[in-house]
Amino acid sequence: MQVEIWSDLVCPWCYIGKRRFERGLAMVEHGDGIEIVHRAYQLNPAMAKGEVRDHHDALMTKYGMSDSQASAMQQQMERTAAAEGLEFHLVGGVTGNTFDAHRLVHLGRARGLQDGVLERLYRAHFTEQRSIFDEAPLAALAVEAGLGEADARAALAGDAFADAVNAEIREARGLGISGVPYFVIGRRYAVSGAQPPELFAEALTRAQADARRGAALSDMRH
Repeated sequence: MQVEIWSDLVCPWCYIGKRRFERGLAMVEHGDGIEIVHRAYQLNPAMAKGEVRDHHDALMTKYGMSDSQASAMQQQMERTAAAEGLEFHLVGGVTGNTFDAHRLVHLGRARGLQDGVLERLYRAHFTEQRSIFDEAPLAALAVEAGLGEADARAALAGDAFADAVNAEIREARGLGISGVPYFVIGRRYAVSGAQPPELFAEALTRAQADARRGAALSDMRH
């Protein structure tokens, strides 16, 4: 069974949702046999490559918040992340276009290092306030995640995996996804948002049972 997770690397709820999903997955019998595939989604597709914007200012603009409201939201998000064992530093952080970062995640998938690349980019952005919006820092982070430097630089300098990223973004629109994280389980169930681990465990267990029933019916027909 496969679980597809649409997310963006500048989405704090996506990183939190990843942790909650992983905790839910750990509760599921034979969960280690479930394939996890991360799909691309962009919160800031209109921003130019390499352009960045202060996270605090972006919150004020997007949600019509006051300065104090945006600061309070950042602080609350940092506390929420801490409860999941994550260290967020949002004050002074920036946001931007993540298309190249998503291409790097695809390179990681092709090299069997998808989760490691994704984790490294999330931590760089939310914990370390390192850029994930330019080729040079992305290449450095790729190496830290276990990818070859020449491999990463060649992919980022060209258009490697651009079609795949665009296809996933189009598919998200086709599925009616308007916010992330968004989890599609076995192409049968969908879970929207950073839900509690128990909900993920329940959905995964139900999908496994459906898959087993489907396999049994198929065997009987043959």
